[in-house]
Amino acid sequence: MRSPPMKNNVIAFDTSNYTTSTAVFDGETGVNSGRLLDVEPGRLGLRQSDALYAHVRRLPQVMEGLDLRDKRIIAVGASTRPRETEDSYMPCFLAGASQGAVLAKALDVPFFEFSHQQGHIAAAAWSAGRMDLLDIPHLCWHLSGGTTELLYVRPLGAVVACSVIGGTTDISAGQLIDRAGQLLGLPFPSGRALDELARRSGHSDYYEPKVSGCSFSLSGVEHKMKRSYETDVQHENIAYFTIMSIVAAVRRATEYAAGEYGNLPVLFSGGVASNSILRREMPGGIFAESKYSVDNALGVAILTYKAVKANG
Repeated sequence: MRSPPMKNNVIAFDTSNYTTSTAVFDGETGVNSGRLLDVEPGRLGLRQSDALYAHVRRLPQVMEGLDLRDKRIIAVGASTRPRETEDSYMPCFLAGASQGAVLAKALDVPFFEFSHQQGHIAAAAWSAGRMDLLDIPHLCWHLSGGTTELLYVRPLGAVVACSVIGGTTDISAGQLIDRAGQLLGLPFPSGRALDELARRSGHSDYYEPKVSGCSFSLSGVEHKMKRSYETDVQHENIAYFTIMSIVAAVRRATEYAAGEYGNLPVLFSGGVASNSILRREMPGGIFAESKYSVDNALGVAILTYKAVKANG
């Protein structure tokens, strides 16, 4: 009995804070294998040196989640920096980038570098069934533990170029969520647990941060959230207050951007974009499946495949 023919695939790596991921993609279907890094209870993350070491140890484990037996690897990709700007750098990306470069050399295939942000956008567009977004101008929110940015996205060859047009001027949405989670004794990262807690609230109170154009500050929300905790408000209500205040700012900024840039599609990416209240309150938004909103390597694999095709 003959074996099935090998199918062309690309493989990609993403070693961000705080998920180790690798993925394969064949132009239509993809598989992502990822795992969160371990963070001690009560801590709000890891030092970069510790995260880098953890990624190096974790990569062989996540690779075991990929079945490569019937796949011909034609290229390798990796996220090598948070954004596609020259000054964008985090040591933790060295883990995936170095593994990817070595693998590409061993297989004698091309190696492509992308930003973590570009990967988020590609994964969200693919998961939402809107791959066309990678070929047209659109708006995209990147909402995560380290980033809360509203982006104007346009195609640039096989990738996308991102211009920041708004977002938070201080702490990110993910940081605020994790600080609320720490206050309430939730595990880190706290997004999923805080979401579940907020959905149990019968509360409707929240704070609308001041929005200037497409930009806003979330430090006022943090201050009011902590004051609520000191007055012994129920944890469910604190969770709802925190999330809905973030949503209010995002909604106002999106409305302003629509007036400035026209009725462009609005894509949501990043871990915070998996929040159920945000999805409910932004019905016109384009959302990925939750597992492709959080950090993953599939978006980088999608961009790697596009780059291979673009380069013939």
